[in-house]
Amino acid sequence: MTPETDDATEPDWDTPLSLTITPALLIHSLMGTATAVHTGWTSCIDDTLLLSNLVAMDDHAGNYIRLAEQEFVEEDQPETLWHDWTLEIRIGSLLTTGHWQCPSTSHPSEWDWTAREASRAFERACTLIGRRVRRAMTIEEPTPAEPVARASRH
Repeated sequence: MTPETDDATEPDWDTPLSLTITPALLIHSLMGTATAVHTGWTSCIDDTLLLSNLVAMDDHAGNYIRLAEQEFVEEDQPETLWHDWTLEIRIGSLLTTGHWQCPSTSHPSEWDWTAREASRAFERACTLIGRRVRRAMTIEEPTPAEPVARASRH
């Protein structure tokens, strides 16, 4: 028996593995709940609109997984501010991108769901380059509310 087929030995943990991954497979497995998906050669993220940016790098090949949050206004809807969570996967020179979007005036439960879906996709995508994502807790300060008019009794 050769070492490759000998059941008594284990394969080396650093043995290179090869898979065929296409943008369609990434979109299907990671971005099924996204509002919009696309491929490209350049990033559609506008760094001037960034609110947050997480990047996991593959040190050997230059591939990366990026989760960015940005806010923007559409030209045809100038009164609506949109919040966008973008998952960007660069493998080689190709970008596969998913967007999870909602109006900034959406109910907090919609924000939570959208952020959670994008975060889960980022977490799963990071396994492509051998990275794990650990969640952290954050504290949000209450937003100042307009004073509520008090009812008076006469």
